[in-house]
Amino acid sequence: MRPRRALTAIEGDPAKVTRLLYGSSLGSIVLCITLWIRAKTIGEDERGNAERRALFVGLWPPMFWLIGDTLARGGKQRGPIRRRLPTPRRPRRPRARGRS
Repeated sequence: MRPRRALTAIEGDPAKVTRLLYGSSLGSIVLCITLWIRAKTIGEDERGNAERRALFVGLWPPMFWLIGDTLARGGKQRGPIRRRLPTPRRPRRPRARGRS
């Protein structure tokens, strides 16, 4: 018997994965705001931990969005990551002049 795969519906279709990642990004924004509001309603003892949790979840949206954006572009780069700079030339030594 073959084990079932969880992502069978979106397997092989980058557009579906991209939409899923964009949706996850927007959903994590909503989750972050919800956790932040909830952190303001609980007691002082647990408030710091709840605020840190909300901030941690707030780090997810850019990650999901950028992964989805990379898949949407097919993994192609827009341009070089770092342009190659010309090698600096060594300064010339002054010529030794004859002593008088």
